[in-house]
Amino acid sequence: MSHTHSHDHHHTLAPSGQGTVMLNIGGGIGALIIYTPGRLHGHEIEVSPAATPGERTHAAVRARYVRGGVTFCVVLDALPQGRYLIWQAGDEPLAEIEVRGGAVAEFTWPATAVPGRTLLSV
Repeated sequence: MSHTHSHDHHHTLAPSGQGTVMLNIGGGIGALIIYTPGRLHGHEIEVSPAATPGERTHAAVRARYVRGGVTFCVVLDALPQGRYLIWQAGDEPLAEIEVRGGAVAEFTWPATAVPGRTLLSV
Protein backbone atom coordinates (compact mmCIF):
# COMPACT_ATOMS: atom_id res chain seq x y z
CA MET A 1 0.00 0.00 0.00
CA SER A 2 1.33 3.47 -0.77
CA HIS A 3 0.21 7.04 -0.44
CA THR A 4 0.95 10.07 -2.54
CA HIS A 5 2.04 12.71 -0.06
CA SER A 6 5.19 14.60 -1.03
CA HIS A 7 8.21 14.12 1.20
CA ASP A 8 11.66 15.68 1.23
CA HIS A 9 13.59 12.43 1.45
CA HIS A 10 14.21 9.40 -0.70
CA HIS A 11 14.04 5.68 -0.12
CA THR A 12 17.11 3.69 0.81
CA LEU A 13 17.06 0.61 -1.36
CA ALA A 14 19.37 -2.34 -1.55
CA PRO A 15 20.89 -2.87 -5.00
CA SER A 16 19.25 -5.38 -7.30
CA GLY A 17 21.26 -8.49 -8.05
CA GLN A 18 21.72 -10.13 -11.42
CA GLY A 19 18.61 -11.63 -12.96
CA THR A 20 16.16 -10.00 -10.57
CA VAL A 21 14.03 -8.18 -13.17
CA MET A 22 11.34 -10.05 -15.06
CA LEU A 23 9.16 -8.07 -17.43
CA ASN A 24 5.48 -8.71 -18.05
CA ILE A 25 5.25 -7.75 -21.75
CA GLY A 26 3.61 -9.15 -24.85
CA GLY A 27 0.60 -8.48 -27.06
CA GLY A 28 -0.54 -4.95 -26.25
CA ILE A 29 1.60 -4.70 -23.08
CA GLY A 30 5.08 -3.13 -22.98
CA ALA A 31 7.66 -1.84 -20.52
CA LEU A 32 9.63 1.36 -19.92
CA ILE A 33 13.15 1.68 -18.52
CA ILE A 34 14.26 5.13 -17.39
CA TYR A 35 18.04 5.45 -16.91
CA THR A 36 19.04 8.09 -14.34
CA PRO A 37 22.13 9.60 -12.76
CA GLY A 38 23.24 7.82 -9.58
CA ARG A 39 22.24 10.82 -7.46
CA LEU A 40 18.60 9.81 -8.02
CA HIS A 41 19.03 6.40 -6.36
CA GLY A 42 15.97 5.78 -4.18
CA HIS A 43 13.85 8.56 -5.69
CA GLU A 44 10.43 7.74 -7.13
CA ILE A 45 9.83 8.59 -10.79
CA GLU A 46 6.24 9.00 -11.97
CA VAL A 47 4.73 8.21 -15.38
CA SER A 48 1.19 8.48 -16.69
CA PRO A 49 -0.67 7.79 -19.90
CA ALA A 50 -0.44 10.98 -21.99
CA ALA A 51 -4.23 11.04 -22.42
CA THR A 52 -4.85 10.82 -18.65
CA PRO A 53 -2.01 12.63 -16.85
CA GLY A 54 -3.73 12.32 -13.47
CA GLU A 55 -3.43 8.52 -13.55
CA ARG A 56 0.18 8.31 -12.45
CA THR A 57 2.16 5.31 -11.39
CA HIS A 58 5.66 5.33 -9.94
CA ALA A 59 8.70 3.22 -9.25
CA ALA A 60 11.98 3.78 -7.42
CA VAL A 61 15.36 4.30 -9.02
CA ARG A 62 17.46 1.25 -8.20
CA ALA A 63 21.12 0.36 -8.62
CA ARG A 64 21.39 -2.47 -11.15
CA TYR A 65 24.62 -4.39 -11.52
CA VAL A 66 25.33 -5.11 -15.15
CA ARG A 67 28.35 -6.20 -17.15
CA GLY A 68 30.87 -3.41 -16.84
CA GLY A 69 29.53 -1.74 -13.71
CA VAL A 70 26.42 -0.25 -12.15
CA THR A 71 23.52 1.51 -13.84
CA PHE A 72 20.71 3.35 -12.08
CA CYS A 73 17.22 3.04 -13.51
CA VAL A 74 13.50 2.72 -13.02
CA VAL A 75 11.78 -0.32 -14.54
CA LEU A 76 8.04 -0.13 -15.23
CA ASP A 77 6.43 -3.14 -16.85
CA ALA A 78 2.89 -4.25 -17.67
CA LEU A 79 2.14 -0.88 -19.32
CA PRO A 80 -0.63 -0.90 -21.94
CA GLN A 81 0.84 0.29 -25.24
CA GLY A 82 0.48 4.01 -25.89
CA ARG A 83 2.09 7.36 -25.22
CA TYR A 84 3.33 8.08 -21.68
CA LEU A 85 4.42 11.22 -19.86
CA ILE A 86 7.50 11.08 -17.63
CA TRP A 87 7.15 13.54 -14.77
CA GLN A 88 9.70 15.65 -12.97
CA ALA A 89 9.02 17.80 -9.89
CA GLY A 90 5.89 19.91 -10.11
CA ASP A 91 3.23 19.69 -12.76
CA GLU A 92 5.45 19.83 -15.85
CA PRO A 93 6.16 16.58 -17.68
CA LEU A 94 9.80 16.03 -18.52
CA ALA A 95 9.16 13.98 -21.67
CA GLU A 96 6.67 11.96 -23.66
CA ILE A 97 7.54 8.49 -24.91
CA GLU A 98 5.85 5.75 -26.93
CA VAL A 99 5.51 2.33 -25.28
CA ARG A 100 4.80 -0.45 -27.77
CA GLY A 101 3.26 -3.80 -26.97
CA GLY A 102 5.79 -6.62 -26.61
CA ALA A 103 8.70 -4.16 -26.47
CA VAL A 104 10.81 -2.19 -24.00
CA ALA A 105 10.99 1.59 -24.44
CA GLU A 106 14.05 3.35 -23.01
CA PHE A 107 14.58 6.93 -21.82
CA THR A 108 17.64 8.62 -20.31
CA TRP A 109 16.90 11.14 -17.56
CA PRO A 110 18.75 14.41 -18.29
CA ALA A 111 21.51 15.27 -15.81
CA THR A 112 19.98 18.70 -15.19
CA ALA A 113 16.39 17.56 -14.55
CA VAL A 114 15.04 17.30 -11.03
CA PRO A 115 13.53 14.03 -9.78
CA GLY A 116 9.82 13.42 -9.53
CA ARG A 117 8.03 13.69 -6.23
CA THR A 118 9.48 11.42 -3.60
CA LEU A 119 6.70 9.19 -2.32
CA LEU A 120 6.72 7.18 0.85
CA SER A 121 5.60 3.58 0.49
CA VAL A 122 4.23 1.91 3.58
